[in-house]
Amino acid sequence: MKSGMVKIIALVLVCCLAACAQDKGFKKASPAVAASTNMQLAIEYLRLGEMIKSRDTIERALSQAPGNPDVQMTAGLIYERLNDMPKADRAYATGYRLGKGDPNTQNNYAGYLCRTGKAIEGEKLFLQVASSPLYRTPEVALVNAGVCSRGTGDVLDAERYFNKALAIRPNMPEALLQLGNIAFDRGDAEQAREIVKRYLAVNPPTAEVLWLGFRAERKLGDTVAAAGYARRVQSEYPDSQQAQMMRSGVDR
Repeated sequence: MKSGMVKIIALVLVCCLAACAQDKGFKKASPAVAASTNMQLAIEYLRLGEMIKSRDTIERALSQAPGNPDVQMTAGLIYERLNDMPKADRAYATGYRLGKGDPNTQNNYAGYLCRTGKAIEGEKLFLQVASSPLYRTPEVALVNAGVCSRGTGDVLDAERYFNKALAIRPNMPEALLQLGNIAFDRGDAEQAREIVKRYLAVNPPTAEVLWLGFRAERKLGDTVAAAGYARRVQSEYPDSQQAQMMRSGVDR
């Protein structure tokens, strides 16, 4: 009997709590908060390669906060990865318009312009970002401008941007690697070798810089040094594209 009464009382208490909760009302997350959550989830799906889930989630975020420039820019990236370029164009352009005063948004849009054959506009926008007092890492925008410029074959401007970036941050790995590759491509293996040494003296190694060191030493005829770089690529980065190229006998 007591056990039955306890169950009844417990049931009444649960019902009472549920009713009280309904009376007071639990506020749902605002559309802005929900959109931000969905945007982060879409980015995570993108990182995992779950492209359909990423698209569906970012579209949910777009419906919740179409005026959020970050949501629009993320949608642009996801549509771009899906090769849905009309939607990517619209999302990127909308995000840029909504966040025009934000150098981070400008930087992202400039990257998209460079990737889609509008290098002149992208490079110009990167330089605007680099000169913005609101942008804390102008060297990043300068490297981006250099990559954009180099992609069009304008190596002189690219070198200038990379050196400007190094003037701000002398050991910046991305700028050093770019300059090393430019040196190697123009046939200056000696300069490429020195840049690799400078890079490795101040930065952790990557498959890309070790690959450059391997090619530079190989071209200079130092087979021992080249073999050392080759071993490091194979042992430290066995799954890298560079290791695969080495195993295939490709050295360019």
